[in-house]
Amino acid sequence: MTSNQAATPVDRETLPVELVDERGRPVGSCSVLVAHTAPGQLHRAFSVLLFDAAGRVLLQQRAAVKTRFPLRWSNACCGHPEPGEPVPVAAARRLDEELGVRTVLTEAGVHRYDALDPATGRIEREWDHVVIGRFAGAPPQPDPAEIADWAWVAPDQLTAALAADPEKYTPWLGGVLAVALASDGTGPQRLSPGPG
Repeated sequence: MTSNQAATPVDRETLPVELVDERGRPVGSCSVLVAHTAPGQLHRAFSVLLFDAAGRVLLQQRAAVKTRFPLRWSNACCGHPEPGEPVPVAAARRLDEELGVRTVLTEAGVHRYDALDPATGRIEREWDHVVIGRFAGAPPQPDPAEIADWAWVAPDQLTAALAADPEKYTPWLGGVLAVALASDGTGPQRLSPGPG
């Protein structure tokens, strides 16, 4: 059995998320479903961006079965740490589950956003930790329940594409990309070489 194939499928909508206040401090918990049902509740999340040696960023197209923003292009993976779980631990686990990728991850900052998915009616109100890492090549085990497709793209091309056709992308992608590129003023160049 591969690392991203569980014996029993998990209903991710029932998993707990950590609710936070407007300063990112924990204030409770609820299920993923409750957090994303109108009017939505502000909660902790993470977005992982992977860069290759040329500085390109790995994108995934979200699977059609996703409850929020299906079939839109987004960063390498996203998720929610369990209440009290360190963000890098949760991000590493989801990256392995979704793509079969293991690499060193570094927190780059936070992107706070709100978004309504017009297709599903779900709400995103997230205190989104931006996590970056190095990787190269093809993801070894993309989970088809999570990912419809993937691609490498240069950040400047992605920024132009986001401006030209924002409905093709998740609403947080531009913000998390900006945080990653601005981290320590050096963006992905500050990362140490990783596996891949």
